[in-house]
Amino acid sequence: MDTLIVVAAALSGDEGRWLLQQRPEGASLAGLWEFPGGKIDVGEDAEMALRRELKEELRIDVASGSAAPIAFSTGRAGDRALVLLLYRIDEWQGEPEPLHATDLGWFTPEEMRELAMPAADIPLIASLGPASG
Repeated sequence: MDTLIVVAAALSGDEGRWLLQQRPEGASLAGLWEFPGGKIDVGEDAEMALRRELKEELRIDVASGSAAPIAFSTGRAGDRALVLLLYRIDEWQGEPEPLHATDLGWFTPEEMRELAMPAADIPLIASLGPASG
């Protein structure tokens, strides 16, 4: 069975809030809120993929070595096994923009529990401690 490995970012903000993006109409899982990120391309390690995805999705730059792994979850993506790796990021350059999302929002873990999110993202909420930012 194929395994799909996906990286995602927990971008820390003010007052214990974290950035989520809303999946666009026409995409799989449209309308759900998720941690930004995406697939690892051939030849990339997880952090390289995350930095590339954040540049492509949010137009922000993350310095090499500044993403700290904090949690992972598993699930299904169609007929494939899914592993979702979550990294905490406290510093980046640029203001996040929803380039491939319907919207962006800053949420506390408590607020996230009230949102519609992909199944693989939900267990990751528990790993979000106090945010600095």
